[in-house]
Amino acid sequence: MKRAVIAAAVAASFLALPAYAATDAECTDMWKRADVNADGVLSDAEAQRYAAAMRVSEKTVPADGRINQATFMEGCRSDAFAPRKADAGAPLKGANSFTEGQAKDRAMANGIANVSGMKKDDDGIWRGTGMQDGKQVQIAVDYKGNVVSASQ
Repeated sequence: MKRAVIAAAVAASFLALPAYAATDAECTDMWKRADVNADGVLSDAEAQRYAAAMRVSEKTVPADGRINQATFMEGCRSDAFAPRKADAGAPLKGANSFTEGQAKDRAMANGIANVSGMKKDDDGIWRGTGMQDGKQVQIAVDYKGNVVSASQ
């Protein structure tokens, strides 16, 4: 009986772990790519995607918007920057409680820059435009936070 309780406790602890756990090496590599000017701080355009991901993950973003390496690494280790795969069939119709800012953050956290023109449609889906991989894209953010983009 005691073994069963211990086994159940160990199994439950694994369920509490995030599905994607970035290693220190992966986080360091991500930091090097993010800190384009190698000044040791992400600011302005460098910081936008990561600050948005931190807000989506309910992590504290520095008030000045500048993310140092220690803050970045903490966010990375807690999976704030982990890739999020959209649910099948997304964007999904439904009552969307996200504000425009929250919808923009989700798009930016998914690597979409220059997000603009976000409007919620009759299906509860936030739609707008942005830039992804150097191309103009249409963006859709549904009530579950799924982000879908398509080239224009």
